[in-house]
Amino acid sequence: MTPAVATSNAVLDELREKIANLEGARSRQRSVLPFGVSEIDAQLPGGGLAYGALHEVAGGGNGAIDGAAAALFVGGIAARTTGKVVWCLTRFDLFFPAFAQIGLHPDRVIFVEGDKEETVLASFEEALRYGGLGAVVAELVRLPMTASRRLQLAAEKSRTLGLVVRRWRRQTEASDFGMPTAAATRWRISALPSEPLPVAGVGRARWLAELMRVRAGEGGEFIIGACDGQGRICLSSDTADRPDQAGRSFAIR
Repeated sequence: MTPAVATSNAVLDELREKIANLEGARSRQRSVLPFGVSEIDAQLPGGGLAYGALHEVAGGGNGAIDGAAAALFVGGIAARTTGKVVWCLTRFDLFFPAFAQIGLHPDRVIFVEGDKEETVLASFEEALRYGGLGAVVAELVRLPMTASRRLQLAAEKSRTLGLVVRRWRRQTEASDFGMPTAAATRWRISALPSEPLPVAGVGRARWLAELMRVRAGEGGEFIIGACDGQGRICLSSDTADRPDQAGRSFAIR
């Protein structure tokens, strides 16, 4: 082999290595949707919510108020994805101006309304298998293990972000949230008093976000501000300096 050929091969090998590294970095970036704050993302394998996976979110014990907070939390996640969002439900009772205010505009969302929960599950799975979507959301009362495994497999195949909002018509149904599922993460969102202002008025809404379960990771609790116009949450300044909240009050910038 001549010196010129050897040099050329070495240059090509170096270029191939650089391209492989770049492609690997892009692939890793696409594999998760980070929240954007190290303390929260550190709790999640890969540094964010995994694409190609199922994620559960439910409201706390304060009925419709916490349920609305959970839906907005999911809406904020969907708003930060790229592409269309499919939202499957049985009750079309979402107040969509609120979702538009957090960056999830009506022109991005395709609603699929079913007459019963089995129809919602089937639509959810079909949308997950379709691929090419920013996120797929389903509002469900129950999520049996067998169904959740099918949904997880569908999400894995298409690399789509699957989001389940657990909604209950009766408080007795909330006990189902404790049953195991194949979801990669499980969150519970509860509304808190709004952030205090130095003057009279209503401050930014705040939530308690509990990461109750995460596959191959550790859970945590975070007191956060409600989603802004781009679907991001922010640090609650009222709790940032409280010693009893150290290590558990975080936000997304």
